[in-house]
Amino acid sequence: MNNQSTASLPRIATLDCVRGIAILGILLLNISAFGLPKAAYLNPAYAGLPALRDAWTWALLDLLAQAKFLAMFALLFGAGLQLLLHRGKGWMRARLSWLVLFGLGHAIFLWDGDILLAYGLIGLVCWRMIREAKDTFTLLKTGVVLYLIGVAVLLLLGVISHPEPGSFWQPGPAVLQYEQFWKLQGGMEAWRNRVDLLSSSLLAIGAQYGWELAGMMLFGAGLMRSGWLRGHFSPGYYRRQAAWLIPLALMIQLPAVALQWHMQWDYRWSGFLLQVPRELGAPLQAMGYLALCYGFWPQLARLPVGRWLTQVGRMALSNYLLQTLVCTTLFYRFGWYQQFDRLQLLALVPLVWVVNLVFSTLWLRYFTQGPMEWLWRKLTALGAGNNDRRRQSEI
Repeated sequence: MNNQSTASLPRIATLDCVRGIAILGILLLNISAFGLPKAAYLNPAYAGLPALRDAWTWALLDLLAQAKFLAMFALLFGAGLQLLLHRGKGWMRARLSWLVLFGLGHAIFLWDGDILLAYGLIGLVCWRMIREAKDTFTLLKTGVVLYLIGVAVLLLLGVISHPEPGSFWQPGPAVLQYEQFWKLQGGMEAWRNRVDLLSSSLLAIGAQYGWELAGMMLFGAGLMRSGWLRGHFSPGYYRRQAAWLIPLALMIQLPAVALQWHMQWDYRWSGFLLQVPRELGAPLQAMGYLALCYGFWPQLARLPVGRWLTQVGRMALSNYLLQTLVCTTLFYRFGWYQQFDRLQLLALVPLVWVVNLVFSTLWLRYFTQGPMEWLWRKLTALGAGNNDRRRQSEI
């Protein structure tokens, strides 16, 4: 028993480290969602053609970060579902149901860019598929098929969509002014608008994004079951994987990024059709980033930054919500909203990272779990009845 626990520590540390990288990396895109209007997230020309440095910042982020760290996190979430299957049906349902409730609260009362709700809802479907999968190949194959269905739906939406953009892509001055008002005002006005945005997000999850997310979760579970995410291969193997995955992903996406710029972010092309190469390249690039971390884990584990990233990953939920609290305070309470361009917003990201790192280091000095992880575990135990005998019978 003790030998098993000791043997698993390096493997868990590696997973925590890459999870920490994913959480920090997500902020590279989320910072624009906090500091700029919602339309700016995908469209740098939401208020007219952007300045050259803003366009270059968008292009580099689109190529290196957009959808990549979310894909990493989805893979790791699926891997976590595979690891937790032994807990049983009641425990899994309770855990994911509480994540849905956390996501609802986060999306309505704090910030409209929430991902927890989507992960909880799709996770409630996927954990059963993971449990019922006969072998690793079935998991990987099903994951690829589901993901490609999502990409195909995106392509179909691009073909059938109206060529004229709506206010979500090209908002007028009145729309931008009202968005600024309710974000800075807060209260009931903000809650009502976030509920409206949440309904649109749920439609997107059901129609398109949910397919991709489910595919990534199943593929991540397959990578865990195969040993790839358990670190069963040599560092050299992972480095070789990264050496072809990342360049291939960049080659797939680079022409689309250039075309979006050339076409001045035309709605139908940039909003749908030219997103397809990114959606195809993002999982490959995410796996490349993971392989890079695994390939250099022996060196990374000896450095303080490796320990810090691992601590952030151990408190992933707490740190994700902490980013929301810090950024909503800065942009909505202190009035920094729309005061910075995309490049200036990027300069703020390391400051939030420092908050994550310091908070995680200090908290784990005195506690074994993050505050939200502790609450999530307690609520899950209550929801599942905390009955080991019943849990074992449900496996």
